[in-house]
Amino acid sequence: MSSSRPLLRTSRQLISTKLLQPPRHVSTTPSPPSQSQSQSPSPPKNLKPLTESQRAMLSSFLRVNQAGELAATLIYTAQTPPILSREPHLRPLMKHMYDQEADHLRVFNSLIATHRVRPTALYPLWSILATGLGWSTAVMGKEAAMACTEAVETEIGGHYNAQIRELLKMLSEWESEGYDVGEEFTELISTLRRIRDEELEHLDHAVEHDAQKAEPHWLLTGVIRAGCRGAIWVSERV
Repeated sequence: MSSSRPLLRTSRQLISTKLLQPPRHVSTTPSPPSQSQSQSPSPPKNLKPLTESQRAMLSSFLRVNQAGELAATLIYTAQTPPILSREPHLRPLMKHMYDQEADHLRVFNSLIATHRVRPTALYPLWSILATGLGWSTAVMGKEAAMACTEAVETEIGGHYNAQIRELLKMLSEWESEGYDVGEEFTELISTLRRIRDEELEHLDHAVEHDAQKAEPHWLLTGVIRAGCRGAIWVSERV
């Protein structure tokens, strides 16, 4: 809190041309404390330490989320040139979805670094597979590319929902035991909710742009969804 520099003022009230008024009496009584000074500091929060299993769970959440968002950015990067060569009107949509995925990746890169979580050891493999998936579905046509987005975002939406449920369960248990919940924890839940909603927005965009017209839709989306579930399981652990 900044304080203004006190201004010293001497009042020269001439009684005559040579005599000054005697100096005013200066009170030695201290002034009452300001409102900010009288307020006592808020007591420290009663936070419950994380157990080892909770730490491991949160680390796995950040690790798999970072890997998933990396894969998403690579899928869109590989899909965009083939799609736009045939469907140039989709440029704003592809850019919008890519930009959101890139922001998600920045979020998890920051969280990984802040909490010193080991990234997945399979970064190189996921990079190759994601790029291949994006390029191959885009070459098959707009419908197949959108079906890829539909399949991936269906799995990712459910994946984020499962994480949010686990964190809300922890929060509820802490509150029932009389513990406070740290701001960092509630911010993580809010971040996951925002990212989940944006992923589900991509799912809606894909369906609106003929994802379900891909042939054979059931096979294409089924294989991609199974691959996503496998990648999630492995990235949580490796």
